[in-house]
Amino acid sequence: MTRKRLTRRDFMKDSAVVAAGAAVVAGAAQAGAAKADEDVKKTRSYNPEMEYRRLGKTGLWVSAVSLGGHWKRIDKVLDVPGRVNGWAPPKSSPVADAFHKNRYETLSRCIERGINLVDACSGPEIMAYAHALRGRREKMFLCFSWYEKEPRFPGWRTKAKLLQGLDEGLRDAKLEYADLWRISAHIRGSQHTKAEEEAIAEALAEARKAGKVRFTGISSHDRPWLRKMIETYPDAIQAVLTPYTANSKELPEDSLFDAVRKHDVGVLGIKPFASNSLFKGDGSPGSPHAAEDDRRARLALRYILCNPAITAPIPGLISNQQVENAVAAVKERRTLDSRETAELEAASRQMWANLPQGYQWLKEWEYV
Repeated sequence: MTRKRLTRRDFMKDSAVVAAGAAVVAGAAQAGAAKADEDVKKTRSYNPEMEYRRLGKTGLWVSAVSLGGHWKRIDKVLDVPGRVNGWAPPKSSPVADAFHKNRYETLSRCIERGINLVDACSGPEIMAYAHALRGRREKMFLCFSWYEKEPRFPGWRTKAKLLQGLDEGLRDAKLEYADLWRISAHIRGSQHTKAEEEAIAEALAEARKAGKVRFTGISSHDRPWLRKMIETYPDAIQAVLTPYTANSKELPEDSLFDAVRKHDVGVLGIKPFASNSLFKGDGSPGSPHAAEDDRRARLALRYILCNPAITAPIPGLISNQQVENAVAAVKERRTLDSRETAELEAASRQMWANLPQGYQWLKEWEYV
């Protein structure tokens, strides 16, 4: 077999073609990066000191730490007598006035610092945040799930009932639309029938077509089922909400994130602090553990953000100080050094030991 002799002229010609091709690729990459940077700057409540991540195929640019709807321990920061539980806001003054003032001010600080998404997953949360956003609705992306009228309950597992629940929720909260309707499916999603799964996907598609919601997704505590739904209904499942704690790790094989990446799905991580089990103190501003707990929170958020498949962890921030601490975590060096890693690993072991009985299931999310 003969080999064609490569002349200097041929070499130079081929090299020029390769260089030209590389220049085209590089130019396209630069143009793409410039376009993304331009889109980021147009996002809601943009702040150059905040990092923004693309929420999958929704195309929304979301703050790297966003706001979870829960307000657990909020009674620790309200300067009024009386207790506020983790779900329902108080109905009587002065506790109710202090509660709504706190939610308004905390949301305002989020907006100032570039946090631009809030997730509300129950009727009381939707009502509270819709109230706090009144007059400035376009400042934040609102994720909507009125879980009491969604498939976690048997009476809400048809397309018609799901759309009814959405309509009632939007009406009661005086909302014209939701940015993301993420249906709260059964915690063990695999318990849903095929007909129920189809009803979820069809309701999401119809709501988006009607302009009631801009984007759609689901939440569940069932990893294999979430993966199946992403793969079966890729058009309807544009984002998912899943647990991802300071002790979570990606499985090397058969990970949920394989489907997330393949189908360009946004991920909002709930329970980053494992329902506050990560902390030593009770959330009081004057707690002797406040400084250490702030550091643990920052370490956890930095660790979670090291997984690029996570769009944003969504802790339930209850004060301006907690907002500032979360923003500080985004600004800090992302990768933990060996000392910080050992510190977080020790805190995470303690976190697992501190889990309340009702949250033992979080241990199932050590590997995702």
